[in-house]
Amino acid sequence: MKHYFCKQFILSLLLIFTIKFAISQELMIDRVVTTVGDKIILQSDIENQVLQFVSQGITPSSDLKCKILEELMIQKLLLTQAEIDSIQVGLSRVESELDRRLMYFVRQVGSEKKLEEFYNKSLLEIKEDFRPLIREQLTTQMMQGNIIANINVSPRVVQKHYKSLKEDSIPLVNTQYEINQIIVYPPQNEEARNAAREGLLDLRQRIINGERFSTLAVLYSEDPGSARRGGELGFRSRNELDPEFAKAAFRLNDDGGISRIVESEFGFHIIQLISKESNQVNVRHILKIPKVDIQQKIVAKNKLDSIRFYINADSLSFKSAALKYSEDEQSRLNDGLMVNPETSSTKFELDALSPQEFNIIKDLKTGEISKPFESVDYNGKIVYKIVRINNIIDSHRANMKNDYELIEQMTLMEKQQEVIENWVNEKRSKTYIHIDKSFIKCEFLKEGWIK
Repeated sequence: MKHYFCKQFILSLLLIFTIKFAISQELMIDRVVTTVGDKIILQSDIENQVLQFVSQGITPSSDLKCKILEELMIQKLLLTQAEIDSIQVGLSRVESELDRRLMYFVRQVGSEKKLEEFYNKSLLEIKEDFRPLIREQLTTQMMQGNIIANINVSPRVVQKHYKSLKEDSIPLVNTQYEINQIIVYPPQNEEARNAAREGLLDLRQRIINGERFSTLAVLYSEDPGSARRGGELGFRSRNELDPEFAKAAFRLNDDGGISRIVESEFGFHIIQLISKESNQVNVRHILKIPKVDIQQKIVAKNKLDSIRFYINADSLSFKSAALKYSEDEQSRLNDGLMVNPETSSTKFELDALSPQEFNIIKDLKTGEISKPFESVDYNGKIVYKIVRINNIIDSHRANMKNDYELIEQMTLMEKQQEVIENWVNEKRSKTYIHIDKSFIKCEFLKEGWIK
């Protein structure tokens, strides 16, 4: 059980199923190897996951099948409890996840037609085959989430956990940088704004004429995060979306409905409704960002050159300049301090920076201010910025002073793992379990799976 929670169960790790092996179930003589309550685990369930590991270049260990079986048995316990607790995943969420995964494999094989040829089935038939698996995976994830939903750790518990760690168990933290920035956006050009709108009008008409929204999103959307998923954002609440975007998205009523052109802080969009659930909505979108010409870039660069000159001449502090001139609302009120969106921390490892920032920051010393350079913001818009190295934290073993968030997360995960393990121990003691003799030598069974 010790490996269980840190990476969740193996089936969740392999959430994107490998189509290459899905039909192997039809080729093998299948049998039930384990029964957990009224749920069964087939030999093919285990063999297919072994093949998935092999397909990723992983050499199977001697006990891999035992580990897979343990994770599947835990999943069956979670699924049984989810049914008792009446936890259900909405059909729209299942369909959304199913579409996302199938789109991934369509890109892998080249087209929907090739995917259908591989299976010798229509896309609708392929969906029918995989829909129960997707529903089961999402349900068990929700159940697991419910079990650990209210777990938290106090600073005292974090401190105690840190003191209990052996030195070689304390993670090594790479060199980190704290960075101040001043951002200026090139002034907008109305001609470029009109071009973006015209491009979206053309795409909207193509969709109305029968072309797939998701295909055009992959080809033309300028939102790199969602474009590869066919423009799909996943379920979001209103406060997770730009206000104008949210207003248009929640106004759509019919599945597949398409909005008119919407302007947000990111640029211009057309939006297609996938589904709604209570106060959340799942949509696809295509984003067009107005292009920036050389003259606009020069204006932004010259403005930053002037700001940098006054800071270096001690006529203006970096803090005051950030507050007065920076156009990044998130950092300007905090001395221009950059926040890492992946960790919500102010510390960055160099490889977490954009290529443009990496090339500039790697050669700066503490307190030194860069020359203006072109970059992109988190919305994909072109910006110009100057940066200053506020602090460099050399590579070190994690400590409470510099790495509290990391240690807190480690402590929380250990607590969550403990809660899950206790839950599993309790449920399996009350659940009918039968294991085929071919797996009876698995080490994990000694932990209480066999009564």
